[in-house]
Amino acid sequence: MPADIIDDDDAPPELVDVSALPDSEKPNISTTPSTTLDTPAQDRVPITLVTGYLGAGKTTLLNYILSEKHGKKIAVIMNATDIEKPLTVNQNGQEVTEWMEVGNGCICCSVKDSGVMAIESLMERRGTFDYILLETTGLADPGNLAPVFWVDDNLGSSIYLDGIVTLVDAKNILRLLDEPAPEETATSHTDGTENEGPGHSGPVLSMAHMQISHADVIILNKADLVTQEELDHVRSRILAINSVAKIHVTDHSRTPQIEGVVLDLHAYDHLDSLDFGAKGHSHIDPAISTIAIIIPPIPADKVSRVDAWLQSVLWESKIPVMDNIDTSSLNNFEIHRLKGILVFQDGSCKIIQAVREVFEIRDSEPTTSGGGDCKLVLIGRGLGQDAQPWRRNFEAFLEAGP
Repeated sequence: MPADIIDDDDAPPELVDVSALPDSEKPNISTTPSTTLDTPAQDRVPITLVTGYLGAGKTTLLNYILSEKHGKKIAVIMNATDIEKPLTVNQNGQEVTEWMEVGNGCICCSVKDSGVMAIESLMERRGTFDYILLETTGLADPGNLAPVFWVDDNLGSSIYLDGIVTLVDAKNILRLLDEPAPEETATSHTDGTENEGPGHSGPVLSMAHMQISHADVIILNKADLVTQEELDHVRSRILAINSVAKIHVTDHSRTPQIEGVVLDLHAYDHLDSLDFGAKGHSHIDPAISTIAIIIPPIPADKVSRVDAWLQSVLWESKIPVMDNIDTSSLNNFEIHRLKGILVFQDGSCKIIQAVREVFEIRDSEPTTSGGGDCKLVLIGRGLGQDAQPWRRNFEAFLEAGP
């Protein structure tokens, strides 16, 4: 059945069943909020989340990938729902997926209920595919779905998150950021209150902000519909929100290459190229920004202090109080995405990955980029425009404890 039967973001195709295969053996994995994963990523199936607002071109991108010769057997899950508590879903008698065969030996399903349930059903067919693409709905917050792959034992033992790809409509993204309709705004992930609710005053936070802030790769699509000046302005605005995501400009969702753009991202495996260089922009987005913390190498026994600092800023949205360090301007923030590398004085390294309150610290090979400093990047709301209070607080907190 050809891949072009996939129609659009809102209308999954009429599908046909394919036979299921036996379960494969699944290795064990630890899923505490802060952990080092022992199961090698290459022994698990990679999954890329494809997100973006309605009409950005997600389904067109999936069709393009399924029609290209890339040597992979890809399973595509379409229109996955926004999930925060997958374990509460009742599976009794519920049919959640329908399957079809598409080109290149791939399979595809539409999600009727829960994205997590669809993935669990998909893994019963393990062996017929070697990669998963999960397309979220246009109003989905990827930050609610991405941590599932770390905290769900069943999924984490057989799947690893390869990265989050966000498609951006170059023609309409500025309106979605500046003047979102009520249904296009995002709620706080910490307490469920609306943007204008208590403790979250300020610029309106749109779902487009959330999708861009969580991205590891941004595909700036429909570039043919705007002028070069408009495209440059959009790029600048995106960098103001998320300055470390890789940006690829395209039209009709045709990427110059698939590997490294949508597939095989390894965004959570290593951080060899954390670049906090001059990505200047003239417009600072009022809702979400990126802050970079860079400090010299630290003693290897300071990992527990790093862990404690992360627990405070990620779990409690509070920066630790340190004497003589004024952080009064940072009392109302929330971090959506955090990544970084810890470089120790003995030459060893660890990487940090976080989506919302879920984070992990894992061993890493020494960086190949030649940098010798610890580097953290924080993407979120209310972080301020100056990284110095964050850096001074982080350094002081590490020095204050064993």
